[in-house]
Amino acid sequence: MKHTISVLVENKFGVLARIAGMFSGRGFNIDTLNVGPMHDGKYSRITATLNGDESALDQAIKQLGKLINVLEVNDYASDSTVARELILLKVKANSDSRNEITQYCSIFRANIISVHKESIIVEITGNENKIKAFLELIEPFGILEMARTGNVALSRS
Repeated sequence: MKHTISVLVENKFGVLARIAGMFSGRGFNIDTLNVGPMHDGKYSRITATLNGDESALDQAIKQLGKLINVLEVNDYASDSTVARELILLKVKANSDSRNEITQYCSIFRANIISVHKESIIVEITGNENKIKAFLELIEPFGILEMARTGNVALSRS
């Protein structure tokens, strides 16, 4: 089962390595990992998407809470969470395909941020389903490069 874990930590050297090591040491593969400082710079939020057994994950979350520099740990259930991902995508685009790609971008509220003779760079944000649907439509044109942030998430309540 897929889980989104959010960990609020002190923004200090080695904290991310300890958290990632704790997950890998318990056999979890981290699908996505996103880390960013909070507005004050003293704290960071680590958001990880994992696949794994429910009981093993519960144990890992309890152990995460005991790590030095960890302030808060949340396992976000999909129905109570707002999660988004950012993707930058370089798509092959010639004069024949450019209009169709632009229409898909408009439908999905993606932004074209750079246009070149033979390619377009697109920025899209959204949940997993939106991103997947967009990629399926764009893939036949030819994806030249892609960079993904992984999920960031917050609780609705």
